[in-house]
Amino acid sequence: MSSSPRPALSAYELRREGWIALTQRLGVSGAIRFLMQYEAGHGDYTVERRELFSDLTLDEAIARIRSASSNHD
Repeated sequence: MSSSPRPALSAYELRREGWIALTQRLGVSGAIRFLMQYEAGHGDYTVERRELFSDLTLDEAIARIRSASSNHD
């Protein structure tokens, strides 16, 4: 894998390159099955996130993350 930076791809080029990568690795049917697992979704995650975490301070968030992380070790 090359570590040199690539120029930014247009949306079309990104989709094309992604499709090529998927079909080379998974085959056409596997690539289609993979893509069918995703849906556009709905709502506004930014608004929902602000509502969900409106009472959570940064220190509380960090403490929760550390606690969850230590429970998985």
